[in-house]
Amino acid sequence: MQRAGSPLSEFTVSSVLCTCAAKSAISECKQLHAFAIKTAIDSNVYVGTALLDVYSKCNFMSEASWVFDSLEEKSDVTWSSMVAGYVRNELYEEALRLYKRGQVVGLEQNQFTLSSILSACTGLAALNEGSQVHAVLNKAGFGENVFVASSLIDMYAKCGAVKEAYSAFSDQENDNTVLWNAMISGFSRHGRCIEAMILFEKMQQMGLCPNEVTYVSILSACGHMGLVEDGRKRFFLMEQEHGVSPNVLHHACLVDILGRAGLIQDAYDVITTMPFEATASMWGSLLASCRNFGNLKLAEIAARHLFELEPINAGNHVLLSNIYAANKKWDKVARSRQLLKESEATKDRGRSWIEIKDKVHVFMVGERDHPQTSQIYSKLAELLEEMEKLGYKVETEHDHHDVDEGAKDTLLRHHSEKLALAFGIMSLPSSAPIRIMKNLRICGDCHSFMKFASKITKREIIVRDLNRFHHFNTGYCSCGDFW
Repeated sequence: MQRAGSPLSEFTVSSVLCTCAAKSAISECKQLHAFAIKTAIDSNVYVGTALLDVYSKCNFMSEASWVFDSLEEKSDVTWSSMVAGYVRNELYEEALRLYKRGQVVGLEQNQFTLSSILSACTGLAALNEGSQVHAVLNKAGFGENVFVASSLIDMYAKCGAVKEAYSAFSDQENDNTVLWNAMISGFSRHGRCIEAMILFEKMQQMGLCPNEVTYVSILSACGHMGLVEDGRKRFFLMEQEHGVSPNVLHHACLVDILGRAGLIQDAYDVITTMPFEATASMWGSLLASCRNFGNLKLAEIAARHLFELEPINAGNHVLLSNIYAANKKWDKVARSRQLLKESEATKDRGRSWIEIKDKVHVFMVGERDHPQTSQIYSKLAELLEEMEKLGYKVETEHDHHDVDEGAKDTLLRHHSEKLALAFGIMSLPSSAPIRIMKNLRICGDCHSFMKFASKITKREIIVRDLNRFHHFNTGYCSCGDFW
């Protein structure tokens, strides 16, 4: 067209930009952006929307934001694309702020924006915000849209509100596999294996065929409950019964099922015989199982692969060092820590967060920056004093720092989830459950602490860690101490 001298309209440019978005062609996008500026069509709503869509899909969010802000005219699609871009790049707070800006200027609600903003609430575990969006989508008449409804179910489940997730699922009359998968996944994540299995059987009775997503959730549920034989059976029958070929995710679930049950050699055999390259999550699952069951030989093999696949993840070095420490291989502990110092690996600091009155409060171990620090530590000390009367004792074997027992005791007493719990008890009504989110696996001492706390306070405590949800009530956990 250019060689022929045909004029390029805004529709032509926006169409080619859509192709760039599909192919993640950032270089061509920038050239078209320059062309749009040169021909003075960059302010056109179709061109601008297409531009920010390409930039966001290529992870150039500052450029996408600049294009969005420079547009004088913005359509509902423009707003939806920008919100979706923030969510796609895990900039959830920015997505929520933009959505609120849209509400101020009278943005018309649509299923795409609402589905994206529910995903943002899910990413932040912002239950209060998500509940407000639920009210908005019902008012706007999108409650029965399958994509919005599945996002809603997923949001409630991932925010620790599994009852509300099931209520949202039950309100749907649209028999769609996506909805059933969302609810089965929710039950699985909360360790409610029986409910997940019941839904699995019921969806088949309804004439719906389980797909690869369904089987990932079912196998994951088997792993959380230690159902080894049931998990094996479903893995080997999925293709025969429903024509679903096991993919790398299903194999990862099987590795997890076997490893959690202590069948570490079997888990290793799955990894070495499957028709896929093993992923970091598989080797990580195997390494964690080796830690739990003291298999030093396979731990070293798993760690070696993880060091290659994730060279900047310090957590793998720390985990291997902890396995050496548990086996009293102190020379290897020292060598492992030296390798970590010499590498460029970085470790995520453990943190926990809790939402109180639409505000998220984040805590780290030994946190002292919170404005209510003194009250939080005082409340935590009260809790510990009451627990110790009932037999609670800090389990220092769960801390592998090279410090004396007294220092370990102090570190464990002030873990991030304990601080978040103390703040939740102070801030929430006595009838409200306390929901705490955590970026790492909960340690054994904190797990024991939460059980005692639920008994003393007579409150439900819900903790989401890296792998699953734990529901603590009257001194017991929903995981049955198997996690």
